[in-house]
Amino acid sequence: MRKLRTHELNRLNAEEYEQTGKMPLVVVLDNVRSCNNIGSFFRTSDALLVDSIYLCGITATPPNKEIHKTALDAEKTVNWQYFEHTEEAIAKLKEAGFTVYAIEQIDRSVLLPDFTPATDEKVALVFGNEVKGVQQKIVDICDGAIEIPQFGTKHSFNVSVSAGIVLWDIFKKMKWAKS
Repeated sequence: MRKLRTHELNRLNAEEYEQTGKMPLVVVLDNVRSCNNIGSFFRTSDALLVDSIYLCGITATPPNKEIHKTALDAEKTVNWQYFEHTEEAIAKLKEAGFTVYAIEQIDRSVLLPDFTPATDEKVALVFGNEVKGVQQKIVDICDGAIEIPQFGTKHSFNVSVSAGIVLWDIFKKMKWAKS
């Protein structure tokens, strides 16, 4: 075994990426405060062909050198929009036919392994603040909630780790459902 060199990875350039079909998946950041986490969302979203990111409330927006540290230019390839209030973002998504899910531990949540989006369902995923999670008033207007099963003494993941787990799982389910 040997590690591949960068030129062997066949990565898309920015123009090719823009032309590539994206997943019908939007990430909503509800008051995420860490620019490093925001940058991680951009980088993960780029890798998994997420359609766009909605940055809401106190969530910082590009251009921002702290976001750039972890995004590594993905903030330039992934479409994004800013909303002062998360409710506005969710209303826009619902008007466009998206089903909106909070990524949160709530009663009646669906465990991630048991969640399968309907064929051709447009999905929006709301990730919350590092300390407080998704606001209750936002949970109240979501169509459902998805929870990552956890088995140790801690009952949460870092929000960008949650993004990696959830986005990869849902990407697999959506991509292979279309194959």
